[in-house]
Amino acid sequence: MEFQKLIDRFGLRSAAFEQPEEEKEEFVSEVTAETPDTRETAEKCLAALEKCELVALAVNDDFSLIAADGGDTAALFDRNILGETFQTVLERIFSGKLRLAVHGAKKLLHSLLEHEINAKGITFDTEVAAYLLDATRGSYDLRGVFAQYTHAMLSDTEDANAALLSEASAVAALYPILIKELRAHDCENLYFDVELPLCRVLANMERDGVLVDREALSSFGTMLAERIDACETLIYGYAEGEFNINSTRQLGELLFDKLQLPVVKKTKSGYSTNADVLEELKDKHPVVRAVMDYRMLTKLKSTYADGLQKEIADDGRIHTTFQNTVTATGRLSSTEPNLQNIPVRTELGSEIRKMFVPRKGWVFVDADYSQIELRVLAHIADDKQMQAAFRSGEDFHSVTASQVFNVPLSEVTPLMRRHAKAVNFGIVYGISEFSLAQDIGVSRAEAKQYIDNYLTKYAGVRAYMKNIVETARAQGYVETLFHRRRQIPEIKNSNFNIRSGAERIALNTPVQGTAADIIKLAMVRVFDALEQEALQARLILQVHDELIVECPAFEAQRVMDIVTEAMEQAVKLSVPLIAEAKMGESWYDAK
Repeated sequence: MEFQKLIDRFGLRSAAFEQPEEEKEEFVSEVTAETPDTRETAEKCLAALEKCELVALAVNDDFSLIAADGGDTAALFDRNILGETFQTVLERIFSGKLRLAVHGAKKLLHSLLEHEINAKGITFDTEVAAYLLDATRGSYDLRGVFAQYTHAMLSDTEDANAALLSEASAVAALYPILIKELRAHDCENLYFDVELPLCRVLANMERDGVLVDREALSSFGTMLAERIDACETLIYGYAEGEFNINSTRQLGELLFDKLQLPVVKKTKSGYSTNADVLEELKDKHPVVRAVMDYRMLTKLKSTYADGLQKEIADDGRIHTTFQNTVTATGRLSSTEPNLQNIPVRTELGSEIRKMFVPRKGWVFVDADYSQIELRVLAHIADDKQMQAAFRSGEDFHSVTASQVFNVPLSEVTPLMRRHAKAVNFGIVYGISEFSLAQDIGVSRAEAKQYIDNYLTKYAGVRAYMKNIVETARAQGYVETLFHRRRQIPEIKNSNFNIRSGAERIALNTPVQGTAADIIKLAMVRVFDALEQEALQARLILQVHDELIVECPAFEAQRVMDIVTEAMEQAVKLSVPLIAEAKMGESWYDAK
């Protein structure tokens, strides 16, 4: 059932290991690693390694490491044995003289930065390569990847040094196999120009973190607590007594038994009081809006006002972890905490961005792409009408409204624009007439008419939607412009719902995945440009189509130019890529 995390947690063998007994092999490295114990013997080992075409590394929790070339050259550099010489060894290994292969470059680079080493020479990462070759695998631990591509198993041993040598030898063995696979998938350029260099960018971003105004965050939490108390008082008043507002059963009894509101949805355990139900009932009784406010406020307080306080490190900054081997579309994700999920749609939620501030005398430069997924769609679908709309420089949603409602651009109303915008973004995700009707508050018939009009005007998009699903069904996968591939075996499933979901994935992945590739490439270019000009500026956050740089105020204008150019010139499409940059003294102000 692909519960990869449970498999890892309980030390179980995944499906990749379950081959017929006669095919199972245990991989044991036959080379013996030298263990230098002086500066002189370490120098001798390093000199031997520098003659190797490729050196694979494995690092343990103590940060001792083994270097092996996959042949008869291997050395264990033990931190505890080498003492002060170990730092010199690290600097030499990561000086750029060696061509290094590792499993998990980002984590290693982050650790090296903490040792004040800006590592050079990492030319291959087996973890990132495995992710690029199969983004839906879920887990990319070395044992699983090695089993998948070699049909052998890393040996189990209690000898820590032997295990480390086995890991390094496995990385060396995987290197030629994965290089061949990348070439076969036509994604070498994506790997070497984007994914691998991005590891260094992300490691630096994680190390730098983002400053948080702790006092402002605390005051915000206090204000939320007061408003939550007020909501509770109001709700208890309507209920004529206290109860557990967070209990679905007790809230359901209030709304549907006591207040006799119409039942919208039932579950096996009773009444449903989810967000959709409350949204439908919000005009039926004032207590419903009070409950909606209560839920919004308690989430803001627990997740952000209180949650972010716990994540502030000793340096006053939050150091999120950027996950680069998780999403099936190629997007980055952010964890511990998730800074890509900071609210922006509600006025109160967006206040949280005011808590993220630059250091004294510095500013934030924030740049984001304008409608990048729609621009990518115009290019991939080769829709001439859509391309002309983007090239005109006019507001795209208004132009679409003009097309769909068949009125002059000057007569497009705000309501028409909102409906056109919903269709624009919904089309990318294969939206149904039912979902669109719910989103914009019209009948299904009216929503269907909007979609039909849209696809009549944008015939290239209609053809793309038909062809990409047929392509996915025929070959079992879809690709981005950069040849990032996503396997979609479910598209042939006999179950209608599963098959329909797979068709939506086929529609969306080339568009969203290409947008993800572009923002990643822009990140690498921004990072390199800031480094080449020896600016103090640092790229610190990436949120979907948005990049945030922290820089001294006197560098701000140059940084805005660098970021804008890097984003707009990341790739040449049939329509212009537009990036809008602003500066401010908080994330809120810069946005």
